Amino acid sequence: MANMLTIQQIMTGMKLEILAGKNGVNRIVDNPNLSKPGVELAGMFDFYEHDRIQIIGSKEMTYFHWLKENDQKARVRELFAKEPPAFVFSTNVAVPKLFLELGDEFDIPVLKSSYATTSLFSELFSFLQAKLAERKALHGVLLDINGVGVMIVGESGLGKSEVALELIRRGYMLVADDMVEIYQVEKGVLIGEAPELLKKYLEIRGIGIVNIIYLFGVKAYRETKKISLMVELEKWDDYKEFDRLGTKQESRRIFDTDVPYVGLPITEARNTATLVEAAAYAFKSRSLGYQSSDEFSENLSRKIAENGKRNGEEK
Repeated sequence: MANMLTIQQIMTGMKLEILAGKNGVNRIVDNPNLSKPGVELAGMFDFYEHDRIQIIGSKEMTYFHWLKENDQKARVRELFAKEPPAFVFSTNVAVPKLFLELGDEFDIPVLKSSYATTSLFSELFSFLQAKLAERKALHGVLLDINGVGVMIVGESGLGKSEVALELIRRGYMLVADDMVEIYQVEKGVLIGEAPELLKKYLEIRGIGIVNIIYLFGVKAYRETKKISLMVELEKWDDYKEFDRLGTKQESRRIFDTDVPYVGLPITEARNTATLVEAAAYAFKSRSLGYQSSDEFSENLSRKIAENGKRNGEEK
């Protein structure tokens, strides 16, 4: 994990309310994992994961209220003494006064969420994982074409943004133009999004920067998308051999994930937007188990066999 967040940034991103420990909002978080300190409230601190944000839900609070007052004070103080980044309480939990007092004493933020415990854990983990993950920035355009995240790359000047504009006009969605920030959730799952400054914008040479939402409405844009296919636009080269049957399955590696790859030779006579659209639909067909090239090869082999049998009979 290469990035870091402050508690203040997490509060803003997750819309968390701060109840105590306001002097600790600049505490650093560099671990996306979360912890629920139920075992610690029972008095076992041997495995206390104090480098993580601590989530307090109904189960933890129920056990807290079962404890005698002296045990409550001793164990909660020990939770704070290890200086975790913050404590976050779910929406259905009343925050005890003891947590508020110790939050101010140790300058550790005590936060309140509008989510129930399970949703809080899931949403906060996803938020931290996305923000703290190692990222790569690649030049290109990322689109959602009928559910397929298509990353269009190629030399400058080949018209990637113009292709994106035509595809958006056809009803597909823009994710990022010019620069795509990519992070890996897990092996095999790459997520792409636009840098903050470039979100919603598309650059068209001769026109300038346009806001896609203003032109086509909110349905034309999405924040993030899993990258399923990479399409590279290439100038037509009479001396280069291109795959004509679609039997080759190429890929490009980003982090340790192999992304299916298609090279599209383009000329003025070819409708590039339609070719990219076709590549996305062909990929989706393969994902569903249908491969046109396999069907063609089977038909060709059967035809050759039939002709061979017929020629043998004629002899």
